[in-house]
Amino acid sequence: MADNQEITVIGADTHIKGEMSFGSTARVLGTFEGTITAKGEVQIAQGATCRAAIDAAIVTVDGAVEGDVTARDKLRLNAKAQMKGDLIAPTLIVAEGAQFTGHVSVGAEAAKNNGKAPAGRLAPEPKVVVPSHDKIGAKK
Repeated sequence: MADNQEITVIGADTHIKGEMSFGSTARVLGTFEGTITAKGEVQIAQGATCRAAIDAAIVTVDGAVEGDVTARDKLRLNAKAQMKGDLIAPTLIVAEGAQFTGHVSVGAEAAKNNGKAPAGRLAPEPKVVVPSHDKIGAKK
């Protein structure tokens, strides 16, 4: 991180609901609920709680996040991270000890298509086999 880069800090004793938009880096130490959009990095510090949809170039999680996260460059779940929601990123780094529940779309195609299958190609459908009723318990 460059020394002259602006960082907006949401203090540990702060509780915010709504929509936040940042031109550079944001570091959340407190509690936030809503939507976060950043051209730079969003950092969710250890001890912070964030119930939000997050869209940023880089997302680093050390605290608790509940919501969908899209990182345009990189998403990092550090050892103390607790994440519930869907993740989309070209690069995903998960440290040992991080907790995650949700769906993940990783790679250049996932980032370009926001986690959806590329145009012209259908995502494979899950195969489910259900035995027909007349074969269950039937004696021949």
